[in-house]
Amino acid sequence: MPLTLRLALRDWDYITPLVLGDVSSPKLDIRVDRVGTLISHVGKSDAYDAAETSFSRYTQMRIDGDESVVGIPNFIMRGFRHRCVVTAKDSPITSFAQLAGKRIGVTGWRDSGNTWTRAALRREGVGVEDAMWYAGRLTEAHPIADRLDGFGRPGRIEAAPGERPMVNLLKEGQLDAIFTPFMPDGYFAGNSGFRQLLPDFRAAEHRYFADVGYVPGMHLIGFKAEFVAEHPWVMAELNALLDESQRVWLNKRRKYADTTPFMLDELLKSAAELPEGWDASGFATNRKMIADFAGELHVQGILPRLMTPEELFPFDVDGSRTNTL
Repeated sequence: MPLTLRLALRDWDYITPLVLGDVSSPKLDIRVDRVGTLISHVGKSDAYDAAETSFSRYTQMRIDGDESVVGIPNFIMRGFRHRCVVTAKDSPITSFAQLAGKRIGVTGWRDSGNTWTRAALRREGVGVEDAMWYAGRLTEAHPIADRLDGFGRPGRIEAAPGERPMVNLLKEGQLDAIFTPFMPDGYFAGNSGFRQLLPDFRAAEHRYFADVGYVPGMHLIGFKAEFVAEHPWVMAELNALLDESQRVWLNKRRKYADTTPFMLDELLKSAAELPEGWDASGFATNRKMIADFAGELHVQGILPRLMTPEELFPFDVDGSRTNTL
């Protein structure tokens, strides 16, 4: 009798084989809920046993001593951040360094992606204290919510004026740039009025990868600790299924690339320009990235002290202990 695992994931393309049952396990009956918003705390959820979890919020749980969630270093969402800074098409700003002294909008102050994007700016000499920050909703369709999360500081980090959508503020010149991984509706139309801030963000991402050796991770898999305690093998089993789903999906994407013009070219470039295993799960292969993220959270004032990778991930994806000393 397979164990039922209730799992909440965002609708990433590569989980399609898992959702459809093309990838499965005789040991697990996986019930996937495709969610638009991350489960805020899977440890307190009655609906799920595991869920896609924000890296930054997971680190907050760990530093708070909340051990109700066990995270594994399978980073289900990762990506370069240089492409995630947008500005008005007529803006004179074309480099991160030019954002010094400017007004920048973010969709959530402590969000993992925004932390990584601020890290990219910091590499260009623009730290938290070097710009004016506004946290708010991206568009009218997004809800009004507290996006400062306790990190507001008058004159430095504030709520968006009047809780107005940031795309409107950018159009009107009240913001100079916005951080967002998800482009607003109409962005890809020729008359959207917006563009990526970096004219050649791909080249910037190549330089970044050459310097750091990884693609930043934003979300990971978190399990209810009590569920793992009762079924310690489940972490390794789900990790293997997610990895297999990704492998199967990539093969299909390559086979059916002609459904999107120029996709074959992108797939060829990605295969040639990134080393094999760049997206691998596991503690050892991701340790440097985990350490750098913890360092950024501390430097940016989100965590009160520096945490080690072993503190953040006491267990590897196979359930083994990461700290064997």
